[in-house]
This record gives sequence, C-alpha cells and structure tokens, in this order.
Amino acid sequence: MTAIEPEAVVIGASAGALEALSVILPALPRNFRLPILVVVHVPPDKRSVLAEVFRAKCQLHVEEAEDKAPLAAGTIYFAPPDYHLLVELDKSVSLSSDEPVLFSRPSIDVLFESAADAYGPALIAIVLTGANHDGAKGLQAVAEANGITLVQDPGSAFAPTMPEAAIQMCPSARIMSLEALAKYLNEV
Repeated sequence: MTAIEPEAVVIGASAGALEALSVILPALPRNFRLPILVVVHVPPDKRSVLAEVFRAKCQLHVEEAEDKAPLAAGTIYFAPPDYHLLVELDKSVSLSSDEPVLFSRPSIDVLFESAADAYGPALIAIVLTGANHDGAKGLQAVAEANGITLVQDPGSAFAPTMPEAAIQMCPSARIMSLEALAKYLNEV
C-alpha cells in the first residue's frame, strides 16, 4: 500500500497562538506546496492582524481567507474574526456566520471537520496551545478520515488545555514539540 500524499494542512490555536505559530510558519520554505488553513481564536469585534504579522515573517504567501476563494498551494489562510472557516468539497474556502462552537467563531472543530470531509487521508491537522477544548472533536474527525493528527506537547504549550483535550479525544495523535512540528512539515 502506498502512502497518501498530503494535500493540505489545518492548524488550530488559541491562547499562546502567536508564539507557537511563530515557530512553525516562518520555518516553512518558499517552495512548500500545501495550502495551510489556520484558525486562531480572536475577539469577534476587532480586526485581526494575524495575516499582516505573518506576511512579514513568512516566506509563503499569507492572507485572510475570503469566501469562495479556491485554495492555492503554498498559501497560509487565516480565518477572519467572527466567521467559521470551512473547506468545501471542491477545495475552496467557505466562510460562515453560524452559531459559535464552544464559544468560538471561528471554531477549530468546524475547520477540521470540513477539511476532513474534503481531504480525508490527505489532510494533516495540528492542534496547538489553547485554553479550551476546541479542536478535540475536529482532530478526532481527521483521525476517523485516516488523516495525520499532530498535537503540540502540552508540556511546552502556553495553555495546555487544548492539546490535552485533543490527546484525550484522539489518543492516536502524535505529540510533538513546536520545533518537531516545523521539521515534520518541512519534510512533507
């Protein structure tokens, strides 16, 4: 049996996200070929500066996700404030103002579950630092679709609750340091 080639990466983070993502995303080379979709819990009433911050730090193209845009290789997409970020079956972006999930919109679970449906075993999902349980159910959905499930080592997380919840719900997930996660993605 041949290994499935990954086609996309989804990342979820909350408290401590800026520091964690700053280890992983800037480490990716200019020729990284997968789209990366990122949900960070941000206040719904404030403009997000995540895309601007990471545009200055990363070799890859970085943008805030726009509704109905097709996913492009080597691009990092951040969920805009107060919208769920989803992946459609045709591999385009969808934004939704449906109810918050676990008090969060955007929700990591919503992104991971929709991406698992779209990419199945060709998806890499990563849960990083955070102070709630968002991402745990989504990571389980990725595992059930035979995707690759990775979790930041809770011992190194600014807020360990989210990675701990993900590990509890998805015990098959690989637990890695931020540096190991960056190295793993570089080798994909």
